[in-house]
Amino acid sequence: MSYQVTLKTSGKQFTVTQDETLLEAALRQGINLPYGCKNGACGSCKGKVIEGKVTHGQHSESALSKADETAGGILFCCSHPQSDLLIEAREVQGAGDIAIRKVPCRVNTISKPSSDVAILKLQLPAAERFQFLAGQYIEFLLKDGQRRAYSIATSPDQEGPLELHIRHLPGGVFTDFVFGVTNPALKEKDILRFEGPLGSFFLREDSKKPIIFLAAGTGFAPIKSIIEQMQAKKIERPSYLYWGGRRPNDLYLSNLCKTWEKEIPNFQYIPVISDGLPEDAWQGRTGFVHQAVMQDHPSLKDFQVYACGAPVMVNAARTDFSSKCQLPEEEFFADSFTSAADLVTE
Repeated sequence: MSYQVTLKTSGKQFTVTQDETLLEAALRQGINLPYGCKNGACGSCKGKVIEGKVTHGQHSESALSKADETAGGILFCCSHPQSDLLIEAREVQGAGDIAIRKVPCRVNTISKPSSDVAILKLQLPAAERFQFLAGQYIEFLLKDGQRRAYSIATSPDQEGPLELHIRHLPGGVFTDFVFGVTNPALKEKDILRFEGPLGSFFLREDSKKPIIFLAAGTGFAPIKSIIEQMQAKKIERPSYLYWGGRRPNDLYLSNLCKTWEKEIPNFQYIPVISDGLPEDAWQGRTGFVHQAVMQDHPSLKDFQVYACGAPVMVNAARTDFSSKCQLPEEEFFADSFTSAADLVTE
């Protein structure tokens, strides 16, 4: 059985079968709804049911609370229709012309700028022209059918390998493989397969508003892609990069950010450390990175924000920027780096 879904704002319609989510059906039919993790943890695909009924799969309480559900809130990535629907959703413009494909790649280099971060550079086949938007991600297709998602850190116009930044999560199926915990371990010249590009986290170039880039840990990767794309296209909107880590080594490409400050007009880099130790001799900003933004910019009503990192940081920024700094909800763009630990059964 299939149901018809209508978008309240645009009037567009698409059909959904009982065995697919609203997000899967919309993307399959060329309707681009916002999304990030696709597993119910980040909240990027939140919308509202105006008419009709849905059932929810597994999702995080922080992404969609029981109060949200009572008020009609839904997550498109884990909602299945039980009737025809009228929904309220933001459509994403600009990503629909790029095909999502499965692509083989060879591991070109593996480097470790810090003890728990690896930078993978992936060489694509010589005839392959992989198109993506700065800020999007790919999903590795593992042999057991599992997938692991990582943001692309290179900009689309750069020649050469794709760059990914991978933080080691002990016990993680793929990260243990990358960091040599398993046997065999990932090595240079190995062949991998991925699907992409995916995600709706990319620069909205039709805006002239100043930008806050907010990164935690390896959430820096997609923001690096966007900033380098802006540099290549000479987009000189005022922009501020707030990069947070527990200790200074977590800001593993801090020198690159300092170089951007010298090279990019209207760009400022603000590193923030939350749990520095005396031996770090840290002289810069301290505390939670999103609170540093609020201290410097008590009003965000004329800004756009691009946030990437752990769900706890992204969700805190989304809530506080809206409620305390007057940031319009539609000007907050996010990509949460989620894992199974971020999910609870609802």
